[in-house]
Amino acid sequence: MHKEFIDTIIIGAGLSGIGAAYHLQKQCPTKSLAILEGRNALGGTWDLFRYPGIRSDSDMFTYGYDFKPWTDKNSLATGEKLLSYLNETAQENGIKEKIRFNHKVVRLAWSSASATWTVEVDVNGKTQIFESRFVLSCGGYYDYSEGYQPEFKNKDSFKGEFVHPQHWPQDLDYANKKIVVIGSGATAVTLVPNLAQKATHVTMLQRSPTYIASMPMQDGFLNFLRLFLPKIWVSRFARWRNVLVASLIYNYMTRFPNRGRKLLDKKRNQILTADIDKKHFTPSYEPWDQRLCLIPDGDLFEAINAGKADIKTDHIDEITADGIRLKSGEHLDADIIVSATGLKLKMMEEVHITVDGEVLKPSDKMFYRGILLEDVPNFGTVFGYTNASWTLKSELVSEYVCRIINHMDEVDRPICVPVDECNTQRELFLNLSSGYIQRAQEGIPKQGSVQPWRLDQNYKKDKKRLRGVKIDDGILQFKKPTNMNTDVTDSALSQSR
Repeated sequence: MHKEFIDTIIIGAGLSGIGAAYHLQKQCPTKSLAILEGRNALGGTWDLFRYPGIRSDSDMFTYGYDFKPWTDKNSLATGEKLLSYLNETAQENGIKEKIRFNHKVVRLAWSSASATWTVEVDVNGKTQIFESRFVLSCGGYYDYSEGYQPEFKNKDSFKGEFVHPQHWPQDLDYANKKIVVIGSGATAVTLVPNLAQKATHVTMLQRSPTYIASMPMQDGFLNFLRLFLPKIWVSRFARWRNVLVASLIYNYMTRFPNRGRKLLDKKRNQILTADIDKKHFTPSYEPWDQRLCLIPDGDLFEAINAGKADIKTDHIDEITADGIRLKSGEHLDADIIVSATGLKLKMMEEVHITVDGEVLKPSDKMFYRGILLEDVPNFGTVFGYTNASWTLKSELVSEYVCRIINHMDEVDRPICVPVDECNTQRELFLNLSSGYIQRAQEGIPKQGSVQPWRLDQNYKKDKKRLRGVKIDDGILQFKKPTNMNTDVTDSALSQSR
């Protein structure tokens, strides 16, 4: 079978993949590049999710790319605007032509003899083979085929529509309907006020409360600056300011959680009317033990104030023919039930990976600088921040990968592999208590107790470590191809079938 050689392969044409392609084109201009995208469109999350009101849950001045400032006046972007922004970015920078759509990566096999990855791809049911020096996974961290769906007693008895936001029916008519949204995360707090605009009533049913903060859709000070300054200057200032402010708020709330809680309560109560029971907004955990939910212009609070929506904090006893019966005995009538119960984390689990013939189990490995995998050559992953905009980290990762590729050329060593020779203590990679994180912890790579194996979730520190750190630090080792049988790659693929 013919094998097409490409210097660098990016898996996934979403936010991270498009950003990585930009940096690789700019900093490694002599290297051939392709993005393998399993779906038929770019955009990843922002093309997949189509539920009412879908939007960013990070401010766009930091969620947008540094090389293409977000110049829209709105701080939070609708899914449609975000997808348009990504398409525009790819088109402007010649990235779109490098995307191979409907190319689903199914197997990766590394050969130290040839210093290459063999990449087996499913293209509309047919197999295509690529070879590459470096593979960068930008495919996200959750299962695109299905979201997390807990078992609900008597679910099949429900006579109405039962919907998961990840598979929202575009023809779903929810006007003048009673709707129950199960969940309290970013998806739920986005859905409720948007559904309430047409529905008779919407109830957000949560097992436990979440911290929710209102964010102005437009910043008055930035709008003032736009009267005198070019919009790109304003956007760059907003990015710098928002990074700084978000970091200060996060550090303040994690260091002084009681004060952080009081600050969030105060801001919320300035919008919510006094008759609303605040127990539904009082989590048992500390601020930032889970990701903070942002709502534009307090839209969820305003929908509750207007009586178009409400919140119930209870557990489900069973699904009935016409709604949900709660453990308390209360019954919630519903024509439509939306199960906004979260994501199913999955990192490269659908891809069969071998290294010199041995099957790789990523969860057994540690992340090196939050990017490379221990003992795995020439393979990187993009995993953004949980306490800040994803893109801030993804761009640092892309720049660092470019430095590695260029360093390999400089020292004439086509293999780079991080090796732990100190038996570093292993820890779970993510420190959030969110359900979707806890369900997946054992299935994703670990972090170490010390640098460079540790993840600090700190943009300021990462900028210094990834932009200024010496590439050849003794832990990241650079090698020449071995004298192994060059057929090991082909045999590894055939054995995995």
